[in-house]
Amino acid sequence: MRWLELSERKLKILAAIVNTYVETGEPVGSKLLALELGVSSATIRNEMANLVDMGYLQQPHTSAGRVPSQKGYRVYVDRLMPAQPVTEEEQKYLDGMLTIYAYDPDKLLSGVSQLLADTSRFAAVSTTPSGSSALIKGIQFVQTSRRTAMVILITSTGMMKNRIFRCDFDITSEMLRVFFRMVNEKLAGLAVSAITPAFIQSVGVSVGEMAVLMSSVLLAILEVARDCMHAEINLKGETNLLFYPEYQLGTVRRILEFLESEQELCRFLKKEFVQKECLSSEISKARVLIGNETNRPELSESSLIIAHYSIAGAYAGSIGIIGPTRMWYGKWIAYLEYLSDSVGRMLTAFMQEQ
Repeated sequence: MRWLELSERKLKILAAIVNTYVETGEPVGSKLLALELGVSSATIRNEMANLVDMGYLQQPHTSAGRVPSQKGYRVYVDRLMPAQPVTEEEQKYLDGMLTIYAYDPDKLLSGVSQLLADTSRFAAVSTTPSGSSALIKGIQFVQTSRRTAMVILITSTGMMKNRIFRCDFDITSEMLRVFFRMVNEKLAGLAVSAITPAFIQSVGVSVGEMAVLMSSVLLAILEVARDCMHAEINLKGETNLLFYPEYQLGTVRRILEFLESEQELCRFLKKEFVQKECLSSEISKARVLIGNETNRPELSESSLIIAHYSIAGAYAGSIGIIGPTRMWYGKWIAYLEYLSDSVGRMLTAFMQEQ
């Protein structure tokens, strides 16, 4: 472990520098630390010089103070960071905001991203559950006009997708009941990935004369199943990154280009879950990637905190924040773990109610 080479005094100095720098954004000098730690300025300067040589601190060219390096932040997160559990007041606030979306899974993840962006002032991202390993829990129909209706596909991961279809004849409530019975008998319990054009064609053949009436219904089901196959990205607060002095304009542009590439970002978040090799009981534990640990050049000056949520004990998606390495890691780790656990419980409860 990196921190084993550090004495207790070096660890205290490193922790004090990280805490002070995160709070002020200014390089930290020896005089301030001497007052805080009760050690002479000369001793502090010697220890700080050693920490620079060891790669835990950096010295900006224009300042006599020091700032943490990415290596220093990693030791802080792994060894020195004080626990900052979500307070009871904060829990009430977060729960109240989530309750708004309790019965609308499609808006829940978007709401969580917005909530994180507003509270952290960083960029926040979440992914909806992917249907690649989901089962069809059920299919519902809602009439929207005389000749149109909506098909709603509900998956085992709590995802709901809908599509409007139009018929060349007047739709009756009795007709919708027939559609409901026939498609659920044939599709409920199947994998979403099984709904292919060839499969839909075989369903059309199997319903005989009803195929004439159900052609637009079956096409809508095929399209909505395709929608369910792909996890969606909910990105909020990306413009928050423009206001951090640590970032140059070109740096922010590269970060935004990466975040706006949905497929690439989704693969990156899923890869972090696979690399973490979570047990189901540990899915919501946050993972912190600092700078070059992301293996993404666009994020080399940023930190990413990711937590994954589960539905019925299985990985379903991710939530995270992206910001400069100067952040209150303890606070945002606690927020992400609390929110990921809440999202998982809400989506599991919603799925079980269907």
